[in-house]
Amino acid sequence: MDNLRQALYLIADEMRGMATIGDRFAHNVYETERAHRIMELAAKVAALAGGQPLEQVRALFEQRPWLRFSPAIGVEAAVFNPQGELLLIQRRDNKHWALPGGVAEIGRTLAESALYELWEEAGLRGQVVRLMGVFDGRWWKSRASVHLIHVIFQVECSDLSPSPGLETLEAAFFDCDHLPAPLHPGHDLRVPCCFDLPGNGAFFDPADSRRASLPMYQRLPALPPDALDHAQSNPPPGGNNFEPFISFPPMVYLPLVFDR
Repeated sequence: MDNLRQALYLIADEMRGMATIGDRFAHNVYETERAHRIMELAAKVAALAGGQPLEQVRALFEQRPWLRFSPAIGVEAAVFNPQGELLLIQRRDNKHWALPGGVAEIGRTLAESALYELWEEAGLRGQVVRLMGVFDGRWWKSRASVHLIHVIFQVECSDLSPSPGLETLEAAFFDCDHLPAPLHPGHDLRVPCCFDLPGNGAFFDPADSRRASLPMYQRLPALPPDALDHAQSNPPPGGNNFEPFISFPPMVYLPLVFDR
């Protein structure tokens, strides 16, 4: 996935998230219409990025009506052997090497999801012993059609005899100076980082708002607690543009294509 296509996917995903939130909290038909328009533009951008007909992308959107306006979460397991070597798996789809992992599924904790991925891709059982790091895929060169956050857990296993699963060709341990090639995009940066993380605390992408320009619309003087109820029960002459959030019309959503 080239840089332009990746950038277009991320723009489409951000627009889709904006449209989803806008529709969820729309106060009137005009805001709802604007949210749907933004979603339509997101679909067009996604179609351009994937080189697909817009009608086909719309159909995919409608097949996956998942209300999502937060980044998707990928989980990965870092398993070390006594020699300090790190477990990597070779993907069956493109023969790239990577940490065992995948997209977290609803119904499991992030740590449980990492253990499931480790079992499916490398045949190992283990115990999560610590959070190693949280990596924003945008800064760590992941290739995905959505904004993806990677959470890496260190896992200790009593049996260190990995075996590939249906999605993998190989599973083996490597030291930091003899990593296999090619490493999957994003993993080529995160895997070397893993060798420096044990014992050094959990990694996270730095953030500092002390000198940042922040929006002020959430910092306006607080309204009285009953202001919303009063506005709804006492509409101004000619009607009230405010519409409570009771039902929401169907929308289209960006098809989720993960390439962790």
